Amino acid sequence: MEERQANLFGRLQGLASEWDRMRYVGTRGYGAGMEERPWAPPSAWVPNADVFARGEDLVVRVQLAGVGREDVEVTLRDDVLTISGERRGDPREEGHEPYVTELFYGQFRRDVNLPPGTDGSRIEAVFNNGMVEITVKGAAAARAREPQRIEVKESSD
Repeated sequence: MEERQANLFGRLQGLASEWDRMRYVGTRGYGAGMEERPWAPPSAWVPNADVFARGEDLVVRVQLAGVGREDVEVTLRDDVLTISGERRGDPREEGHEPYVTELFYGQFRRDVNLPPGTDGSRIEAVFNNGMVEITVKGAAAARAREPQRIEVKESSD
């Protein structure tokens, strides 16, 4: 039964990862950047994150309990900030018999869309007590423009 639940959770996590990938494609146009962007395996988990403004800076705080600083990578590509890495130490791999497994192990990835033209030299990442905090200088001040309303006209037919 527990193995069945683990498989179910693994599949759900794979769906979450795939949804995140599809969301990226949707924001960039169908198929845009698909060949260039690294793909996350279905087993990848998505860590919890907060994104907020601190003055004019945009702050991304990602919860990575049990992940070492050396196992975290932060990259910027096409205005998408990617936090990826791996949580090691799965008790099942160490030969232990689990009673409850709620933590995700293995590879993870979290993508955050940043304002167009974000300069990587204005990004700072600090790892402390299982949290990585990424500050994008001035990005909160670069707010998106308000959407323009397009009139829907009556057909002439």
